[in-house]
Amino acid sequence: MTYSFDQFCADCRDALKADPGPGGHDKVRRNLEKLLDDPDFIAAECGPDAKPGIRTIYKDPDTDFNVLIHIYEGGKKGPPHDHGKSWAVYGQAAEWTDMTLWKRKDDGSKEGFADLNKEKTFRLTPGAAGKFEVGDIHSIHFPDGAKFVRVTGTDLDAIPTNRFDLDKKAVNVGSRLQ
Repeated sequence: MTYSFDQFCADCRDALKADPGPGGHDKVRRNLEKLLDDPDFIAAECGPDAKPGIRTIYKDPDTDFNVLIHIYEGGKKGPPHDHGKSWAVYGQAAEWTDMTLWKRKDDGSKEGFADLNKEKTFRLTPGAAGKFEVGDIHSIHFPDGAKFVRVTGTDLDAIPTNRFDLDKKAVNVGSRLQ
């Protein structure tokens, strides 16, 4: 029996209503891994006919979580960033994504300045999902043809997020981070 997208959304809604914190986010991560095992969902949303780009396929009216599909023709190595006051779960559908976690060495008190330490890197392969809590800083690297599903706690275009420049030891507040 497959795990449908509708069931995934209902299960995530229930999990976040019961626990809007890290425990609920971990249930979303586990639910996403189940969804990534559904060949019908993968074919429909991430198959060969899927158009490149990022698209939102669901916004929950009760808990505000969003489900986005990311389809990339070309690879990418993104800068360290956070998701502002949102959490995020990334689930790999095709190829791989290397996730690097970063920690600030500074205390954040100097506006525009940030000094980061690389903590660890792990790889998401098809069917695996990784969770990032509010304030977690990470960067992503993936090859041509990578496809993943991202669940966020809210619409990231509507909130401030931070993007870090390692060379300049700088942080810029903005939006539309991936």
